[in-house]
Amino acid sequence: MIEKLLGLPAAASEHAHRMDVALAWVHVLMVVLFVGWSLYFIYVLARFRKSRNPKANHAGAKGTWSKAIEIGVVIFEGFLLIGLSMPLWAERVSAFPDTTQATEVRVIGEQFAWNVHYPGEDGVFGATSLDLMDAASNPVGLDRSDPNAKDDITTVNQLHLPVDKPAIVHVMSKDVIHSFALQEMRIKQDAVPGLSIPVWFVPTVTTEEMREIKGNPEYNYEIACAQLCGLGHYRMRGFMTIHTQEGFDAWMAEQAEYLSGDDGDDFWE
Repeated sequence: MIEKLLGLPAAASEHAHRMDVALAWVHVLMVVLFVGWSLYFIYVLARFRKSRNPKANHAGAKGTWSKAIEIGVVIFEGFLLIGLSMPLWAERVSAFPDTTQATEVRVIGEQFAWNVHYPGEDGVFGATSLDLMDAASNPVGLDRSDPNAKDDITTVNQLHLPVDKPAIVHVMSKDVIHSFALQEMRIKQDAVPGLSIPVWFVPTVTTEEMREIKGNPEYNYEIACAQLCGLGHYRMRGFMTIHTQEGFDAWMAEQAEYLSGDDGDDFWE
């Protein structure tokens, strides 16, 4: 109901509903303030019009109800800040899930694409180097001579995650400031050069389920850049696929098979 009233994308993560509730309360306060101040403005125009007050009264209007309204607004804002926003923020930045129980990936923004780096079967990210970066063949600069990097998987503009399992995404940038946005997951984080900033969420709706909800067999979750990052900003668009755990494992196995090469030899040696 909140999604429809506010025109939000369909919620597809564990924390999305709490975000929507907080946003709805902000809108309630804004509507109350807008209507209240508009009515007050009209009242003042009528009550203190020149014909009724030909001589200015520098003492001004006096009354206790205005102070009561101001106190009420402060209490409401305190509820929004202390009761809703701060607990939600603390959870998102402090209560990260155990990495052994989560799917960890790195997402590296560049003009104008999203590069995704998965640790392989060993669960350890391999070493990377700026000197090895190549936009066509090695966009994340993965050092395949590192034993931990031999089974790592990289994709461009394609993020795959399992449903009902915490996902930890380390957001980075190779050039300018970008903004990693997953609207249905209620996730948005700036990608800042020189920093690795983690965000986390738990997807609750697979891509196939969302297609059924939308009635659109071609629907895909999108990765948007929410920060103007250059002339090609409009085409910095990626896609996210939420699988069942079995589907995700099958996808990872497929990528590992491709990485090893058709003849079974290590593709990178």
